[in-house]
Amino acid sequence: MASQTLPRKPRLIGPRKTFAIVASMYNEPLMNGLLESTKAELLGLMPAASVPLYRVPGAWEIPVCAEYVLQYTAADVIICLGIVVRGETGHADLITQSVSDKLQEMAVRHLTPIINMVLLVNNEADARARVFGDQMNRGVEAARAALNMAELFSKLHTAYPTPRKNEDE
Repeated sequence: MASQTLPRKPRLIGPRKTFAIVASMYNEPLMNGLLESTKAELLGLMPAASVPLYRVPGAWEIPVCAEYVLQYTAADVIICLGIVVRGETGHADLITQSVSDKLQEMAVRHLTPIINMVLLVNNEADARARVFGDQMNRGVEAARAALNMAELFSKLHTAYPTPRKNEDE
């Protein structure tokens, strides 16, 4: 069962942050709602944030764009947004599982938070509830998760500015 509560609002104490958004254009009316709620929450809680937007055709293209953003920009956090509606085959499940796996691999490899809000839903009504809902708005959830991770990583960078030496070296 999906969580019905939003994450807490973060206590923002750090400097200006960059939150890159990589968003699918597929299912455009729903995606626009998800994108707008994400941006509104980010900028409502951190008005000085930089929020560059990169649009890709569909969910499948999100990881390659996110990898490019990781390698060529100074984004503090990447937020990936997409909506995949299940059909009669298992294609949607394969797409979202692959996207999720790649995004997590990139986050760990680059030590940069990636918020995966590529939603797999059963139908348009489920998508609407998650995109336009007050109690379960996945755009607000993505923004709060991104802000919380940015603050956590600021604290980690301050406390541990250099990597530990590997004992084998």
